[in-house]
Amino acid sequence: MAQDKIPTSRVGRTARIGGLAAGQALRQAGTRAANVARSDEGRTLALERRHIEAAEQIVEALGTMKGAAMKVGQVLSFLDVGMVPEEHREEFQRRLGALRDAAPTVSFKDMRKVIEQELGERLDGVFAEFDPEPIAAASIGQVYRARLHDEREVAVKVQYPGVAAAVRADMQNLGLILRLAKRIAPGMDPKAIGEEIRSRIGEELDYELEAANQRTLARIFRGHPFIVIPDVITSLSHERMMVSEYVHGAGFEELKGRSQADRDRIGEMIYRFYFGCLYRHGQFSGDPHPGNSMLLGDGRMAFFDFGLFKRMPPGGVQLEINVAKAIIEGDSETIMRLGTEVGFFRDPSKFNPDRVLAHFRAATSWYTCDREIELTPEYATQVLIDMSDPRSEYFGYLRHESAPPDHIFGRRMEVLTLAVLAQLHAAGNFHRIAREWFYSDAPATELGRQEAEFYERAAA
Repeated sequence: MAQDKIPTSRVGRTARIGGLAAGQALRQAGTRAANVARSDEGRTLALERRHIEAAEQIVEALGTMKGAAMKVGQVLSFLDVGMVPEEHREEFQRRLGALRDAAPTVSFKDMRKVIEQELGERLDGVFAEFDPEPIAAASIGQVYRARLHDEREVAVKVQYPGVAAAVRADMQNLGLILRLAKRIAPGMDPKAIGEEIRSRIGEELDYELEAANQRTLARIFRGHPFIVIPDVITSLSHERMMVSEYVHGAGFEELKGRSQADRDRIGEMIYRFYFGCLYRHGQFSGDPHPGNSMLLGDGRMAFFDFGLFKRMPPGGVQLEINVAKAIIEGDSETIMRLGTEVGFFRDPSKFNPDRVLAHFRAATSWYTCDREIELTPEYATQVLIDMSDPRSEYFGYLRHESAPPDHIFGRRMEVLTLAVLAQLHAAGNFHRIAREWFYSDAPATELGRQEAEFYERAAA
């Protein structure tokens, strides 16, 4: 929808989301009443229908927004996995794809005003060349290609005028959205989760923070054998504008058509970057998206877009590792103890430890089980269902679990990384790679050996 102004009023959005929440409450009440007389199969089908209706309404509601809620749709749009049953998937993905492509159309005249306001001077005083056609567009900004007077090519990320107010209006509605979600997962703590989401999304509006995140990772990975983080031009980066080194390479759609060997290598690099950032460095991008990486001509992968970024608190990474090791080792007692300590199991008596272990394994077996596996959209679908869907055989447990806020974005990173790898149909033994982080095992792949040498040199 073309427009020069992004709506910032909360009123219309509140009414729309509030109506969605009320409608779903009535439908779920009707489903519960009707289920009294239904068979198990009938109850499953009724719940599935309600799930489809809710998904459709959420897509419709998201389509009216131009702030944070829009980002939810953009994340969902590339998953290519079943939020709804197979026979509805194509239409659902089409509608989400349209939502992804519906980023606001803002004239370059208005975007130029933002740039010059942030720089405090005219565009041509800073840039020798500036292409007014954006090379990328997203929910909160656009990216342009330019050349500095010293001949360096740069990417210039600019925030849409007014989008910060629009996102903050959406954040005001977050409580309504989470209360709707709580009807599916009663164990969820909407207040704690809402605070975490508001913090991360709020940070994403500040490009100076994103520049700091990118500088940190660029420093960590400088000289890495296959990971590249473009350098930030700090002097030209401000709250609504960020300038970084321009990199050019093959995008995700092209990579999907590469040979199996190439896709396996690309998948391993993506996996090592996102998971390795968490388990080695305690900080990671919360937005593994196909558009946030590219394959350079020399075979390395470049990664960018670090607005949605999480730094783990003290002890947070070790907790993640301890839970992963307990899953690998079949130690249900440790899973229950750790989960209870952090509030994941608010009432441990409601849980059977063996079923909890089976549930955790279903969600993580692609990297906690020692096997070669090809990751496919169908496999990713089942993992998503097992993690959070009413169709999951573990749904009775899901309703009473409460993910600690500090670990929400870790799970988000995990499942979105899986979704990207599934689109590539990447294959490998991801467990053997994970053991490098969990058990300090020697690397089992050539990329792992190259990376181990890099970290040995960095530690010397």
